[in-house]
Amino acid sequence: MILMTANPWKHPASGLYWFRRRVPEELRVLVGKREERFSLGTREPAEAKRRHALKAAEVEQRWANLRLGPQKLGWEEAVQLGGTVAAQWSQQLAADPHQSLFWDTTVGSLLWKSAPGAKGSFYTDALETLDPAIRRQGELEGWCKQAADSLLKDRGSDPSPENVVTLAKAISISMQRAANEHHEYLEGRSNRSTTFFSATPNVARLTSKSVDLEKVVSGWATEKNPNKKTLYTWRRVVGELAKFVGHTDATSITPDNLVAWKADLLAKNLKAKTIRDGKLAPVRAIFQWGVDNRLLRENPAHRITIDLKARSSEKIRGFTDEEAIKILAAARKEKDPVRRWVPWLCAYSGARVSEVCQLRKEDIKKIDGIWCVAFAAEAGSLKNVNSERVVPLHPAIEGEGFLKYVSSSAVGPLFSALSPDRFGSRGGNGTKVLSRWVRSLGLDDLRLSPNHSWRHRIKTQGRRHGLASDLLDAMTGHGRKTVADTYGEFPPEAMLRELCKIPTLNVM
Repeated sequence: MILMTANPWKHPASGLYWFRRRVPEELRVLVGKREERFSLGTREPAEAKRRHALKAAEVEQRWANLRLGPQKLGWEEAVQLGGTVAAQWSQQLAADPHQSLFWDTTVGSLLWKSAPGAKGSFYTDALETLDPAIRRQGELEGWCKQAADSLLKDRGSDPSPENVVTLAKAISISMQRAANEHHEYLEGRSNRSTTFFSATPNVARLTSKSVDLEKVVSGWATEKNPNKKTLYTWRRVVGELAKFVGHTDATSITPDNLVAWKADLLAKNLKAKTIRDGKLAPVRAIFQWGVDNRLLRENPAHRITIDLKARSSEKIRGFTDEEAIKILAAARKEKDPVRRWVPWLCAYSGARVSEVCQLRKEDIKKIDGIWCVAFAAEAGSLKNVNSERVVPLHPAIEGEGFLKYVSSSAVGPLFSALSPDRFGSRGGNGTKVLSRWVRSLGLDDLRLSPNHSWRHRIKTQGRRHGLASDLLDAMTGHGRKTVADTYGEFPPEAMLRELCKIPTLNVM
């Protein structure tokens, strides 16, 4: 049995590279086979990798459509799909401008209209008549329906008769426009480089005027008020998309542009999670804001996703006891406050490194007689609303003398020597400092995240020692799982009771 990987497979006999992907079990009946397998038509490794990424994106999109089940095709989506058919034909015309056109523009303008005295559409009745024009009209309608049926099946979309007719009509409109523009080019009335269809097709604009991407991003930012880092990152992602499609008109960006962009990102070896969460998700959210606020008629990123399973070797894991002891022992010898105290606080609270790095003296306080750490938005940016919380100090941290360090500190940031990053956050630079330091201790397993593995570890400890899950979630700042979890408060004494179930490590 041949192992199917996420990379091109080289055929041992021909030397050609192939695409091979096992069909998920739940989709095998719908796909009609157990494996997607076809030649990439090249022996060049680099070209094979590029083509493989494109095909992977197509297959994933088709599988995503199949999972959604039968869906009625909207007219706007049909226009976009129809544009891809005409764009491919337009490219063929560009390669040979003087070839004979099969699309008759005179007949094309009359499609989907009943003939005088006819009982049905031209597709069903026209071939019975002797009128050549009507016969030709029926042939073009039939060609559009066949193209529509094939395109819907290739995409895993519902090829119902209703959807086929809707898409066929959209295809005919796009083909008619492409043919008219080609005639204008041949007659010298237009420059082909400025025609509607280009090498990277853009489908007809759905609004009467263009909308600059920056206008959409700025509007989203004004309403949502994201933190500075999120705004910077998301604006940069939208800029990357604009650079890829070659323009900044939000109304002209299509689902096919997004699919092609996704394939390009895959070809650049970006991880599936990075593409899904760091690229597609921001674009989808910003475009949806544009739709909700009547700037755009549709969200081209809707239903554009990626469904690649992460490899087990890439999954982040928590620190083991041995690894945690190694880090904490090294921290105990440090004079730098960041390296001395942040690892200990993270080890016994599960807090994010960035949250700890921006703590202030006033955030360490007694509540109901219990020493606690208050993670507050006033200290710096927090990930979400659940991140603002109070966590008791574990006895291990008190035993290390952390409270003595706090009392000797000036009012304000506990780690004042740590300079803020470009977004005004000490956490940004703190994560970099600690990441390099942890790696320098010899912890080079790529499954370890020097900063995030503490959060994985405390979840594991919680399961191992029987901590109440709702209280553990409250301490780590994870969202409530049920409506019931949102009722009532989380008293410090209850959290401390659970937290003390995690034993203190024997750090020598």
